[in-house]
Amino acid sequence: MLRQISQYAIATSLLFCLIAAAYVNDNDGDWASYNGGDDRNHYSKLTQINTQNVSQLKLAWEYASGGADTVRNITQIQCNSLIIKGVLYGVSAGSQAFALDAATGKELWKTSLGEKNFNMNSRGVTYWSNDKEARIFFAYGDYLFALNAKNGQVISSFGQNGKIHLLDGIQREGADNFVISNTPASVYQNILIVGTRVSESATALLGDIRAYDTETGKKIWTFRTIPRPDEVGYDTWEKDNYKNVGGANSWMGMALDHKRGIVYVPTGSAAFDFYGGNRKGDNLFANCLLALDVKTGKRLWHFQTVHHDIWDRDIPSPPNLFTIQKDGQKIDAVSVLSKQGFVFVFDRVTGKPVFPIEERPFPKSVVKGEQTAATQPIPLLPEYFTRQTFTVNDVNPFASNRDEIIAQLKETSTGSPYLPFGHNRTIIFPGTDGGAQWGGAAVDENSIMYIPAKENPCYSSLIESSQKLSNKQSVSGKQLYQSHCMSCHGANREGNEDGSYPSLQKIDKIYTESAVSQLIQKGRGRMPALSYLKEDEKRAIIAFLFGKNGSAESDRKSKLSTSPYTHTGYNRWYDSNGYPINTPPWGTLTAIDMNTGKRRWQVPLGEYPELTAKGIPPTGTDNYGGPAVTAGGLIFIAASRDQKLRALDRQTGKILWETALPTAALSSPSVYEVNNKQYVVIACGGGKLNTRSGDKYVAFALP
Repeated sequence: MLRQISQYAIATSLLFCLIAAAYVNDNDGDWASYNGGDDRNHYSKLTQINTQNVSQLKLAWEYASGGADTVRNITQIQCNSLIIKGVLYGVSAGSQAFALDAATGKELWKTSLGEKNFNMNSRGVTYWSNDKEARIFFAYGDYLFALNAKNGQVISSFGQNGKIHLLDGIQREGADNFVISNTPASVYQNILIVGTRVSESATALLGDIRAYDTETGKKIWTFRTIPRPDEVGYDTWEKDNYKNVGGANSWMGMALDHKRGIVYVPTGSAAFDFYGGNRKGDNLFANCLLALDVKTGKRLWHFQTVHHDIWDRDIPSPPNLFTIQKDGQKIDAVSVLSKQGFVFVFDRVTGKPVFPIEERPFPKSVVKGEQTAATQPIPLLPEYFTRQTFTVNDVNPFASNRDEIIAQLKETSTGSPYLPFGHNRTIIFPGTDGGAQWGGAAVDENSIMYIPAKENPCYSSLIESSQKLSNKQSVSGKQLYQSHCMSCHGANREGNEDGSYPSLQKIDKIYTESAVSQLIQKGRGRMPALSYLKEDEKRAIIAFLFGKNGSAESDRKSKLSTSPYTHTGYNRWYDSNGYPINTPPWGTLTAIDMNTGKRRWQVPLGEYPELTAKGIPPTGTDNYGGPAVTAGGLIFIAASRDQKLRALDRQTGKILWETALPTAALSSPSVYEVNNKQYVVIACGGGKLNTRSGDKYVAFALP
C-alpha cells in the first residue's frame, strides 16, 4: 500500500509539473518565458491590438526601476519582461529583480542584492512553479539566486543559502574568475539548465553547460564544451586544451522542446577571439548548436556553424523552434542565426539540415602559428539577411571624409567573409556583433521569421602581446595595458565610436585610482574582472592610465592562460560625422518565409532624423534588441538608437505606429493581457550606441 501511495504521489507531482510547464508556455495572455516562450519565437496569440487600431495606442503606465547612471551613461536594461497571472517580473537598470502589477505598473517587490553600483546587463529572469510554490531564478554577479515569486525573498533552502556559485566547477589553472549569467536560464519540469558568459580573453573560464534541481540547487549534469580525453570532439583540439583554453560557452540562451525532452544549446567562440594558434583544429563544441537530452545532458546531435573560429562569430541569439511545410511534409525545425547574416535550419530530431549547406574554402592565415580551417559551412537557403562583402565600391557616397576612408581601405584587407586577421587592418563585415545579435528573431504561426540586423564594417589587427614584446623580466604599464585592456579600450585608450567600450583618455576626471583598482578587481557590465593580475601589474596599469610611469615583474612562465597575440579592438568604422562608412541600410528588419527559405521583404530599422530632414531616405541604424510578433498582424520593435518604439504590418514591413520613448530601448518588447486588456511593455535603458542611460519601463494599450 505504501508503495502504491508513493507511486501515486510521484505521478501526481509529475503531472502537476507538466501542467505548470504547459501553463507557462501556452497561456495565451501571458508572456511567461524569455522571448515569449521556450520556443523563443517572440510570438503572442493576442489580437485585441491589430493593424486596424494600433494607431490608437496610448501610454498605459510607466515605472522607474532605479539604478541608472545618468552621469557616465554606462548602465543599460536589456531585460525582456515576464508576465504571469497579472504580475510582471523584470530587472532594473541597477540589476535588481522586481515584480509589478502588470495592469498598473505598481511595484510589488524589489530586491536589494549586493553592491550598489554593480551592473551586468541582465536580460531577464526565469519563472518556475509546482503545487507548493512559485520561484524566480535570477542571476546577479557570479551567483544564481532562487527568489520567492510572491515577495522576492531569497529561498535559503536552494543551493548554499539561496544561491548557486556559478564559478564552481568551471575553473582552470591560469584563468580569471569572471562569470555571469546575463541571459535567463531554461527550465524543464524540475531541471534548470544554465549557460554563462565568461571573458573573451586568453584567461577565460571553461564554458560548461550545467543543469540543477529547481528545488534543492543540486547539480544534475554537466556538458563539457571543451572535451576531455576519450570524449567525443577531443581530437578536434590540441592535446589537453581543456587545461589552457576557455570559452565555448552558452551565453545567448537556449530553447526547449518539452514534448521530446530536448534542450537546444548554442555555443560561442573559444577564447581568445581572434587567434587560435594554441588550439589547432575545428574546436568542437565551440560555435555549435547542440541538441541535448534535457534529463541527462547527453548529446543527441550537433552542428558546428564556424570551424576554428578566429572572428568572434558566436551564435548570437537563442534558437527558434517552429514547424514548416516542405516538399509536402511537416518538419519540426530548429534554427539559429549567424552574425554573418545566415540562418541555419535543422530537423529538430535528427539534426539533418532542412536546406543545403555547403563547405566552402576561404583564405588561409599568414600569422605565425595560426592554422585556419580548410572550409566553412555556408547555407544555400534561407536567403541571407545581410550583405556579405564590403569593398571600396561600397563606401557611403555622402561620407564626410570619403577620400580619406577610401585611401585607408586601399591599405586594408577586405572583400570576403572569414578573412583571417593579420598584422594589418582587417575588415569584418557585417560587424563583430552582427548581422544578427542577441535580440534574436521572431516567428509567427505561419513560420515567417522576422530578423533585426545591422551592417557596419568593423576592423582590427593582431599585435604581439607583452609576453612576446620583450625578454626582460620587467613589463611596463603600457605593455600590460596592451595585453589586457587595449582589445576593448583601443590602442590610444580612445574607446570606440559608439560608446560600447568607453574612452579612458580622461579617466582621472571620472574615477579615482582606488575606484579603477576596484573595477579591475571585480569588473562591471561588459568588463570582466582582471583579478588574475598580480598587485604590481594592476598598479602598473593604473599608473599608465593616470599618466604615470609604472612597471611590474614578469611572471610569464607560471601562467598557462597566455597568448602570443592580442588585438587592437572591436572597432566600428564611422565617418567623421559619426555615421557608418558603408552605403545604407545600416540597420534592417527582414521577413523570411521559413517554409521556402525565401525573403519576403526587408525594410530599414531606425533612422537619423537629421539625415531624413535632408531628403535622404531612412538609413536604419545600429540596433540591439528583438521584435515581438502578434496574431493581430503586427511586429513591435524598438532596438534602434533613435529612441522609438514602432509597430509594423507584418505582411509588408510598413510602419503603422511609432512613439518616442524616454530613452533608447535596446531590449525586446513583451506582449500580454490582464483583465481582458492587451498591453505592450518595453524596458528603456539606453546607455549604448552613445544614448543616454535610463531606468524606465513603459507599457502601452488601447484607450
